[in-house]
Amino acid sequence: MDMPVSSPTESPNDALICRDPATGEVYGEAPIMDQAAVDAAVARARKAQVAWGQTSFAERRAVLRDLLDRILADQEAISRAACRDSGKTPVDAAMGEIFPVCEKLRYTIRYGERDLSPSPRRSGFLLHKSARVEYTPLGVVGVIAPWNFPFHNLLCPLVPALFAGNAVVTKVSELATWSSLGYLELLRDVLRGRGHDPELVQVVTGYGATGQALIRSGVEKIFFTGSPENGRRVMATAAEGLVPVVLELGGKDPMIICDDADLDQAADAAMLGVFTACGQMCVGAERLYVFDAVYDDFVAKVRRRVEALRQGPPLRGEFDVGAMTMPRQLDIIQGLVDDAVAKGAQLLTGGRRNPDLPQGTYYEPTVLAEVDHRMRITQEEQFGPVMVLIRVRDEAEAVRLANDCPYGLGSSVFTRDRQRADRIAAQIDAGMTVVNDYGLAYMMQDLPFGGVKISGVGKINGREGLRACCNAKAVVRDRLPIRKGIALYPVREATEPLVNEAIRAIYSRGPIAKAKAAFGVARALVELARG
Repeated sequence: MDMPVSSPTESPNDALICRDPATGEVYGEAPIMDQAAVDAAVARARKAQVAWGQTSFAERRAVLRDLLDRILADQEAISRAACRDSGKTPVDAAMGEIFPVCEKLRYTIRYGERDLSPSPRRSGFLLHKSARVEYTPLGVVGVIAPWNFPFHNLLCPLVPALFAGNAVVTKVSELATWSSLGYLELLRDVLRGRGHDPELVQVVTGYGATGQALIRSGVEKIFFTGSPENGRRVMATAAEGLVPVVLELGGKDPMIICDDADLDQAADAAMLGVFTACGQMCVGAERLYVFDAVYDDFVAKVRRRVEALRQGPPLRGEFDVGAMTMPRQLDIIQGLVDDAVAKGAQLLTGGRRNPDLPQGTYYEPTVLAEVDHRMRITQEEQFGPVMVLIRVRDEAEAVRLANDCPYGLGSSVFTRDRQRADRIAAQIDAGMTVVNDYGLAYMMQDLPFGGVKISGVGKINGREGLRACCNAKAVVRDRLPIRKGIALYPVREATEPLVNEAIRAIYSRGPIAKAKAAFGVARALVELARG
């Protein structure tokens, strides 16, 4: 897969600089697109969508199958491009970039037509009519993607949108532009290979103003992933044109570890949930509530694991943890850690920018113990490699504290008792709960993904996600060819009694009341027939 290295038509003053967060190396430029450039991209996509929207599900499946084959052939290059843009390790890229995209494709290829086929519905008291819902393309779907998983964040909204018959225009993060332009060419190659217009997919580049331009460009829907603060801005701008939005706005997921949990299993899951992609995940395990009876043993287990982690440039050696993508996130994390320590938390390891790696944006893998809810780190998304350990007495306290947070995306519960697991899961305010594992709800593509509270609006994945890319159109037609109905206009003396008695006949309780109303309907019809 060839990756772009520069945009020679743009001067440095008009260009977005692409930089490797792990090494500080500058490796390219991309244009900063204004409203006119974004509008032009949307227009190209809209023109291409006309033919694409008329293709069969069989043809769309064939395109996705070719795309899956291409990803499998190029997965190492795709992963390394993501590593270079985001600072993550190749293992993190394989797990977080390639794996979920392949599963999204597999699910859509196998079940997409089922999820988008016309759905028969009941016609109520109108027995002579049939009803169904048809899922028709919206037109052009706009996506505003974040920086933490460049390939995944570009492909996962695009796959259902394309399968539903739409064109897609994606504003990629300024921190993930270089790889995204290469991924765009991969997508266009696949479309060309099956004879489709490659302009069906577009990438627009720039900063926040470019995203605002996309919202104002006339797209039929916006899918946004980012912070609650920016989600509010997206929603406000979208409201100007009544553009519908789906917002995935991050999380601060609790992990509850009960006194009967398998502690090794829980410790392994905690490591995955905290340190994958350097903690830069919306479903990162950011708060670990550990029962007092097993707290000390659990802390000892995870501390040993964290102290053994290796950190460094992910493409220059074998490391467990890479770099942070966004430089200012280092300051955010440091502020949260310092606040916690000042209020009594125990810093067991890490807690600072890595002094041995000054060339990149590295924060040491960190463990904070004896954290409590007076500390900002229990309420604000840290989005970094910090394990936050909170001691709790029992189920009631664990649930109360898990819900004492403005976010509500994912959650985990570790216990050997199924009834206890179900009891706790039912009480957690979240869009997802996984028992005795971490993050698997996202990999099960038949499940909807989305949160409550400030974690977002709407769902992706599953049939809910596919149908979110469609106009759910109600269609009514004849079941019995009744050609002449009852004329209600112009209004005559018996018209109002007819309507009132019909309502009573349909909705009254008991056979006597219904029969009495039916007699009234018949009497009104006779009067109407007399003219």
